[in-house]
Amino acid sequence: MQNYSGEAGLQYHIQLRPGDTGRYVILPGDPKRCEKIARHFDSPRLLADSREFVTYTGLLDGERVSVTSTGIGGPSAAIAVEELVNCGADTLVRVGTCGGMDLDVKGGDLVVATGSIRMEGTSREYAPIEFPAVADLTVVNALVQAAEQQGFPCHTGVVQSKDSFYGQHDPETKPVSGDLLQKWEAWKRLGCKASEMESAAVFIVSSYRRVRAGAVFLAMGNQERGKAGLDNPIAHDTEAAIKTAVAALRILIQQDRKKNP
Repeated sequence: MQNYSGEAGLQYHIQLRPGDTGRYVILPGDPKRCEKIARHFDSPRLLADSREFVTYTGLLDGERVSVTSTGIGGPSAAIAVEELVNCGADTLVRVGTCGGMDLDVKGGDLVVATGSIRMEGTSREYAPIEFPAVADLTVVNALVQAAEQQGFPCHTGVVQSKDSFYGQHDPETKPVSGDLLQKWEAWKRLGCKASEMESAAVFIVSSYRRVRAGAVFLAMGNQERGKAGLDNPIAHDTEAAIKTAVAALRILIQQDRKKNP
């Protein structure tokens, strides 16, 4: 591959080198969330700020860990995963927001994804559509355990990944409205928990690179509850999702140390 960075080992987009990150990396979308997440680390340091990719590295229980933002959508998330793995990351936890779909999911609840519907384009350049976008089971279990330990309402199941925010929220206005509405109804009937924009790409690229990945989301609201005339609280504070991801990393760190003391 062409070296665009001008320096061997320097990753062109995230502007990091091998050894700059820990094995364990939290992946928010919003660069502004990185500092907030890094406050949960011991001795965090800002290592890079390039485009949508901001990275801090610090310590959790003596283990080096990092947080790197990915921006919005699959293309930039895939770039982040590829380049972080090049730098030595092997466990990735996406932290973000979602919109609830299943009526049981309320604003303020957490959703841990077991898999993702590949209704986006990035993952198709990695794997045939028949290959599923699934989270790593050990990461899923750690996230669920972390949420339960802290008493956060948490749902576990399949989420939908899309490329168009407004294709979800204003489907009737789009030239392909029929297709969007038909598939949305199918996802609901199949029990899909929520809709977001990055997990399918993160899961597929992680499968290809043979690393572990999982995802936990704050449900900001649920348009289906609103349509059904049910209570539909709106939430914006991602701290519960962040705390769940950090606690899950602690669980994984301890598990990994027991396996390889």
